[in-house]
Amino acid sequence: MKIDSNITGNTIVVNLFGDVDHHSTDIIKNHIYKNLTPDIKNMIINLEGVEFMDSSGIGMILGRYKEMSEKMGTVSVTGIRGNMERIYTLSGLYRIIKSYDTVDEAIEAVKAQAGVYK
Repeated sequence: MKIDSNITGNTIVVNLFGDVDHHSTDIIKNHIYKNLTPDIKNMIINLEGVEFMDSSGIGMILGRYKEMSEKMGTVSVTGIRGNMERIYTLSGLYRIIKSYDTVDEAIEAVKAQAGVYK
């Protein structure tokens, strides 16, 4: 599991690589907590580099959704494909967490929602 992140305005983009399972979710959460500042209200979780995700990964995403919702913010995911597409669909996450093909699309959606346009 490899994780990196960057901040754009009030949005943190978390890029994940490898497997998102019960072994890695605590590592991911710790990385996010270390990089989360009080002014960050939105989170984009980029799954493009993820090869496998189990129900622990879904739980981790739901936990971040709850945290950002409490800040009146949003969570989006990008790069869902293959096995993750099926898990994401079956879990019902599409109903509460928006999915985008790319990080750039997700950032633009967050900006549009906040009324900030280029």
